[in-house]
Amino acid sequence: MGRGDIKTKKGKIFSGSFGKSRPSKVAKKVVAPKKKAVAKKKA
Repeated sequence: MGRGDIKTKKGKIFSGSFGKSRPSKVAKKVVAPKKKAVAKKKA
């Protein structure tokens, strides 16, 4: 478990690859915008 281990973060940094244990870009959580309640007026 070190530089030669491709399954670890250190091993991926050493080999220069990206994968499950070292994602290339960290995914941000997408939060849906909240819909405002619109009050309907009766005519």
